[in-house]
Amino acid sequence: MNTIKVTKMQGCGNDFVILDYDEYKKTNIDMPELAKKICDRNFGIGADGMIIPKTDVDNADIGWYFYNSDGSIAQMCGNGMRCFARYVYDKKLVNKKQFSVETLAGIIKPELLDNGMVKVNMGTPILEDEKIPFKGERKLHALDKEFEIMPVSMGNPHCVIITEEDPMTLAQNYGPVIEKHEFFPEKTNTEFVKVKSKTEIDMRVYERGCGITLACGTGACASVVACVLNNLTEQRVKVNLLGGAVLVEWQGSAADTAKDIFLIGPAEYSFFADYIL
Repeated sequence: MNTIKVTKMQGCGNDFVILDYDEYKKTNIDMPELAKKICDRNFGIGADGMIIPKTDVDNADIGWYFYNSDGSIAQMCGNGMRCFARYVYDKKLVNKKQFSVETLAGIIKPELLDNGMVKVNMGTPILEDEKIPFKGERKLHALDKEFEIMPVSMGNPHCVIITEEDPMTLAQNYGPVIEKHEFFPEKTNTEFVKVKSKTEIDMRVYERGCGITLACGTGACASVVACVLNNLTEQRVKVNLLGGAVLVEWQGSAADTAKDIFLIGPAEYSFFADYIL
């Protein structure tokens, strides 16, 4: 019987299976197929994504392989990065609390804080249509509704919709359609945002390759960027997600969007297990 050692972690309910590369090599399964198998909530462990540390990198302290639950590759994941940071530090794959990680979205810099939270420099939001990528207008028609949208990339594409309606209902009903909308050639994550105050928002997300998730770190960042640029919030915002809350800080403005954005939130272990292939 072939088994591999895996770790289950979560950040605000956004959950991940993490395994070392040496464990992965025991499987003889392609990474996308393993991700689909291991993330299946009925026949596998169940998770929103699978993460494998990558130690043979040249331009950072460490890197990762990151797959969504459907086997697709994600360029970045904020909640996943927080869990990954705690995992590789505890496993002594890195020997400092602030380090650099090579991702498909570029170099990301997490920091383990003394209060148990993890702070991640998520880099600079991307607003140029061709880089998101986005090919369309700021009005998007889905089913029976027309939405005012703001496309943003945090290394992965996002469609932010600010609304007075219930964000969860909108995410459930319209998220699947917008994910595959022709405006987004690489599909998109979709955030439905309700502003509570200048320092607090509610956000629900339909993630590309995952569906409804309890949290999305890059989505929280993209939502705050949209709110700041529309003068709806200040630059330090509590983002209430289905699985908890994170803090997002961005000193950008309409006059200067080239500012790094920071995501602060929990990263917790769920369990360790021997997984039977």
